[in-house]
Amino acid sequence: MRIIAGARRGMKLLIPDTRETRPITDRVKESLFMILQNYDLLAGARAADLFCGVGSLGLEAISRGAASVTFVEKSQEIADALEKNIAKAAFERQSRVVRASAFRVGAPLGPGGERYDLVFVDPPYAMTKEVGPGSALADLLQILQNQVVPRGVVVVRTERANRPLDQYGTFHAADRRDWGTMSVVLLQAAGS
Repeated sequence: MRIIAGARRGMKLLIPDTRETRPITDRVKESLFMILQNYDLLAGARAADLFCGVGSLGLEAISRGAASVTFVEKSQEIADALEKNIAKAAFERQSRVVRASAFRVGAPLGPGGERYDLVFVDPPYAMTKEVGPGSALADLLQILQNQVVPRGVVVVRTERANRPLDQYGTFHAADRRDWGTMSVVLLQAAGS
């Protein structure tokens, strides 16, 4: 796994020897980031990478011009690898690591209380078997409604068989793509 484009193009990411991570393939990541660039969602963005693993999506976002990323990861072992990847990329000033369950904290606001322009939600597939009302995903999106700017975007990756709904509270599906066994939906917050 590597950073594909931008300031740290080609940098290989450190990955711990564990079954806890579910990396996104380079091909899918490249396609996703082309979509995000087409929507002009990267340059200067305040982003969050939930269930971030070793930081593949968030580090890619910084490499391509995001102003900052808050990484949320529960596992100590994986968060240690994430911090090494952040240091290797020299992205410490643009990064903040929160060790917590994203289902509980969402995308924690920074010291200045700024909301996020872009949030990646990439939980383990087992945690998104249910995506309807009352599901863990629906509850997380309810938390994110207060953490995302108006018209901000939440990118949700699930198993293709469990595609997210078209509407969660103030979020609506702006774009939807399927690659192999995975589904990615861009949920956009209502405007102000």
